[in-house]
Amino acid sequence: MSKLQQPVMLSALMAGDSWTVLPAFVPVPGMGVLPVNSFLLQGSEPLLVDTGLAMLGDAYLEVLASEIDLDDLCWIWLSHTDADHIGNLASVLERAPKAKVVTNFLGMGKMNMLGHDLSRVHLLEPGARLELSDRTLTPVRPLYYDAPETIGFMDSRSGTFFAADSFGALLPDIVSTFEEIDEDSLRDGMALWSTVDAPWLTSADQAKFAQALSAMRQIAPERILSGHLPVANRGVERLTRIVHEFWCTDTERVADPLSIEMVAASLG
Repeated sequence: MSKLQQPVMLSALMAGDSWTVLPAFVPVPGMGVLPVNSFLLQGSEPLLVDTGLAMLGDAYLEVLASEIDLDDLCWIWLSHTDADHIGNLASVLERAPKAKVVTNFLGMGKMNMLGHDLSRVHLLEPGARLELSDRTLTPVRPLYYDAPETIGFMDSRSGTFFAADSFGALLPDIVSTFEEIDEDSLRDGMALWSTVDAPWLTSADQAKFAQALSAMRQIAPERILSGHLPVANRGVERLTRIVHEFWCTDTERVADPLSIEMVAASLG
């Protein structure tokens, strides 16, 4: 198990076709380490996906600034408003004067409650897409999530799918690539993270969830960007298989001790 004691920010890594990952890792006592990623799309309209952990603020901004002049940043796509996804939003906006925040109505409402400036929000209405000069980002609700405003996207030009919290995993130690994670560590880490981040999966309709996994395979993205897993190049079959085996075939091993049914049984 990792000896990591404090969150760490690593150097940026190329993810393919103008996409870059800004990786960090957070120790979770007794569970391993959790990747916490944001992503940068280089190009004529640079776009940042999420803004990392506030406790890594200076290190995060240094890595980001090493990849792009923040005066050129046009867009900040917020997957959702959890602290590990918007930790440096205010700081980035302060240094990126022309950047607009892309979110939906609920995301905008939560930004307002947190005291963020709404004058720079680009509101994604239902069915709308984000049209950039060289590509279109199609919003999509990820397979599973912990916040109802969560929005991922499909970049059809590069075959890149941003899955927000989906496919996240608690890992034994820091890794650089998806390929170096062994099967047991990936399966167990994904299962553990899902029970923490999306406990409602214990009561999800297995048949409908299996259909969603099948649709994910049909999309067949070239790469999957997850907020909590190294970039998975050509990893859709491996990831969806693990999720299907765990959540669509064996519910007994993932019983939620806080569910109404379990509490009712304990109360007799």
